[in-house]
Amino acid sequence: MKRFQRTIESFVCEHCGAKVEGNGYTNHCPHCLYSQHVDVNPGDRAHSCQGMMEPMQIIVKAGDPQSVVHRCLRCRTEQKTKLSDQDSMSTIIEVMKTFAEKQSHMS
Repeated sequence: MKRFQRTIESFVCEHCGAKVEGNGYTNHCPHCLYSQHVDVNPGDRAHSCQGMMEPMQIIVKAGDPQSVVHRCLRCRTEQKTKLSDQDSMSTIIEVMKTFAEKQSHMS
């Protein structure tokens, strides 16, 4: 079974309304970092949930943001996705700040 299918699709972000040009690897809005829960395996568009996926955390390696962790607002599934060069650095920083604030309130 193929685990990745390159699917080139452009879309309008259901969270912020931005028009996003897909390149076959695009799975989230580069402006707000929200995604939609559409895949079982990347690119297959086989998931029935269709819920919006909120950016919850940024994974940083060697000082650079590498991935975003999304949580589905409908079914609560979490998925990690690579960030792209087109992603908004100010939004990445905002997600990092929000996550850090939530962590500090939990301790």
